[in-house]
Amino acid sequence: MATKKAQSKAAPAASDNSAMWKWVYIAGVVVAGVAAAIGFANDILSWVLIAVGILVGIFFFDSDDFMNFGLRFLIISAVAGVLSGVPAIGGYITGFLTGFVTFLGPIVLTLAVRYFWNKYFGSM
Repeated sequence: MATKKAQSKAAPAASDNSAMWKWVYIAGVVVAGVAAAIGFANDILSWVLIAVGILVGIFFFDSDDFMNFGLRFLIISAVAGVLSGVPAIGGYITGFLTGFVTFLGPIVLTLAVRYFWNKYFGSM
């Protein structure tokens, strides 16, 4: 019978942080999307989502993937503007995607800053 290789039970701390930031990102997407879909507007919520987006951009996403992430941002932005014509639920879908894009804006901006910083000033 084949034996199993011994696996360490202690997970690296980086994976715990990555999992935490993944859930923060998912929560931000859901909160921003649902708030925009139901038409809820609050300045405090907006500032909190901007701060969360910046933190997620710093700690969760890799700045080397900036071009692909930016392309996804543009595609979702285009789709958000088109789906309002869907009968009955188009307004909610458009609202959700608009909130999602609004949450992704600070993330993309943070990734752009990190990307150009690493490219031009990272070797200093």
